Amino acid sequence: MKEKSRISKIIKKMIIVIATIMVVGIVVIIGIGNYFVDYAIARTGNGGDREVKNADLLEVASIQNEDEKIIEENRKNENELAKEWIKNTINKKVEVKAKDEIILRGTEYLLKEQSNKWAIVLHGYHSNPDSVISIGMHFSEKGYNVLIPSMRASNESEGEYIGMGWLDKDDLKCWINLIVGENKNAQIVLHGSSMGAATVVMASGDELPNNVKAIIEDSGYTSVWDIFASEAKARFNLPTFPILNMFELIANIRAKYDIKEASALEQVKKSNTPILFIHGDADDFVPEVMCEKLYEAAKCKKDKLIIHNAGHTESKYKEPETYYNKIFEFLGNI
Repeated sequence: MKEKSRISKIIKKMIIVIATIMVVGIVVIIGIGNYFVDYAIARTGNGGDREVKNADLLEVASIQNEDEKIIEENRKNENELAKEWIKNTINKKVEVKAKDEIILRGTEYLLKEQSNKWAIVLHGYHSNPDSVISIGMHFSEKGYNVLIPSMRASNESEGEYIGMGWLDKDDLKCWINLIVGENKNAQIVLHGSSMGAATVVMASGDELPNNVKAIIEDSGYTSVWDIFASEAKARFNLPTFPILNMFELIANIRAKYDIKEASALEQVKKSNTPILFIHGDADDFVPEVMCEKLYEAAKCKKDKLIIHNAGHTESKYKEPETYYNKIFEFLGNI
């Protein structure tokens, strides 16, 4: 009897220890998961405050410094030209309702003469439409009406959580439908930078209206999981497991999407829309190898442009003539 009592007490203690470990584990998962959701994809998160340099690139610092001067000078010139373009272009504020009922807002920049050509230009992670205004200007100069939306959870659009391209691909369809509703003969080009690039590539694997003729992706990542795994290492020197698994669990609950499912790489395999892939080989945010993987996976008509010593989304400033010549040459051959 005493032996049974002793065993019973041991079992009870074991149950208490196991239960305590489970509770602590759940608390840790929730705590770490919530931290990274708040940091990385919450509207007010600090994920966009990034100062990370690739150690391998430090060896060519002097070259970079010269390239950075070129990039900054071209950036300044392009932004000044874009400001003048806005002043002399018809601006029209527009909005659509997303699948989850939030209101998304954007601006159309319209030509004075009738044109069926349209470009939807999407900005990047923790960014805003101003960052891609100069791209819209170049499309306008080639006879395109331009729509530049604020991505969900940024600038003028509603939303609590950044979609990282996965939620945004469905938002993009709402913008496409808006244009087609205004002009059933619209011929639409999708241009995305960074997260915007992930958006247009993710959308490419879904059924799109025939009005969408081509996609330009600049500095896009292979998947949400991949880019956060890369950033966990670069920013925090943290392993993928179990950190990203905790993040994935809480993101599913709060933001309503799975960062593993959110794959541009899988989507591009299904694309029937021609895609031009652009990347800078000095990108320390989205590694250039991701561009190579996307390009190789694409079975649609495709082309690729790699700009030497250009950082993240800096190709258009590093070699603007090469950048835009390639885009419009690609579009001209479709």
